[in-house]
Order: sequence, then C-alpha cells, then structure tokens
Amino acid sequence: MKQQFEASSLSRIIDQALVYQCACPAQVCSSILELRELYNYQRDCGNDSGNDRNVHDAIAEATSRAHETMEQCLEQILAIEGWDTATLTMPDSLRKKIAKAL
Repeated sequence: MKQQFEASSLSRIIDQALVYQCACPAQVCSSILELRELYNYQRDCGNDSGNDRNVHDAIAEATSRAHETMEQCLEQILAIEGWDTATLTMPDSLRKKIAKAL
C-alpha cells in the first residue's frame, strides 16, 4: 500500500494537535494509522491457506482506497490550516487561536 506520510510524521501531527486541543488533524492521522493496521492484518491473514483469500483481498483493496483518500484529506487539511509541510509544525496563528479560546 502506498504511503505518503510516515508513521512518525502522523505521530508528530497527533502530538501537536493534542497539545493545542485541535482534534481534527489528529483524528485523521489516527484513522490513517488504523487503516494501515487493517490492511496489514488482511495481508497477513490472506497468506494463511486456511482462509478465503478473496475475502481478505477485497478488504485489503477497499482499505487501500480508503487510506489513499484519508492521506489526501490530511494533505488538504494541512494546507488549509497552514501547517509547515516540511516540518509538520502547526502554524503559530492556529496555536494562538486555540490558546485564546481556552
């Protein structure tokens, strides 16, 4: 499965989002990580000759499509919010906005 974001990058976004109580990017990152786990499970389970490979292939394919969609969504969210995509750092303006609301 093609991966645009490394797990460490997703964790970085989640950490910042949780610190500044901005849950939306963190939820998308968590969903991406869960989709990866589901995909890997289906690939491993599909290799077991006792299981119906067609079922696992269908689930893995659907998961791969959902994963691609969620990574595109994350890319769009980061652009909309103005995250630094090189360092995956939340913009100061968003941090201040969230801190002010608290």
